[in-house]
Amino acid sequence: MSIQTRGLKEEYVPLHEIKRPIPPVLDYQKIDAMVSTLKGIPMSSATCKIEDITVGELPPIDVFKIRHQGRTHYFAFGGCHRFQAYDRLSQEDTSKEMLVKSRIIPATKKTLELYLGSSVEVMFEEIEKEKK
Repeated sequence: MSIQTRGLKEEYVPLHEIKRPIPPVLDYQKIDAMVSTLKGIPMSSATCKIEDITVGELPPIDVFKIRHQGRTHYFAFGGCHRFQAYDRLSQEDTSKEMLVKSRIIPATKKTLELYLGSSVEVMFEEIEKEKK
């Protein structure tokens, strides 16, 4: 949790709705520990001690929520390992929709341009093509 997002609303967002425009660099042992924690079997990792773990739960991921042309879009840039842990669990159990504990940051397309530059327009054009 950052100082900027500490007081923001938390909600559960469907995993498939969160777009991750920047490829992550991952530590697979850390992801294994997070998956184990989500399953109720806490496991420490190089960056998290066992006593700091809440069984069955991971900290929320900061997610930008953008309303554009009447639709809601979600984007995440951090929380790479947590996101991958949720993704791995969703592949193990396809019977239910995976919901990600998220801290919602209201944003605009202009906000995304700070992170992604001019590629935002192309990305939204691709999103619109997918929706049709």
